[in-house]
Amino acid sequence: MTLIAETPEPPYYAVIFTSLRTDGDNGYGDMAERMVKLASEQPGFLGVESAREEVGITVSYWSDLESIKNWKANLEHQEAQKLGHKRWYSSFKTRIAKVERDYGI
Repeated sequence: MTLIAETPEPPYYAVIFTSLRTDGDNGYGDMAERMVKLASEQPGFLGVESAREEVGITVSYWSDLESIKNWKANLEHQEAQKLGHKRWYSSFKTRIAKVERDYGI
C-alpha cells in the first residue's frame, strides 16, 4: 500500500473517517488490516490513506456513491463497525465528500 493513494481524474468520492481510540489494541490492528484488504476488493474502491497519532484519520476513495453504499452494507464491514462501537472508539465521525479537484507532485 502506498502512503498517498493514486486516484483518477476527478470527480470521485472520499469517505473521511476520524476517530479517537480507546486504550489497548483489543484486536484493532488485525481488523484494520482486514478491512483495508476487503475494501480494496470492492467494486469502485480507488485507494486509501491513513494516519494515527492522538486522532486517527482514514480517507478511502471511491468512484461513486453506490460503491460507498455497498461497502457500508458489506456484512464483514458491518461486524467491524459494531466492534468499533463496543471496543475501539471512544468517539468517531464519518464524512463523505465529492472530490472535484486534486493536484500534487
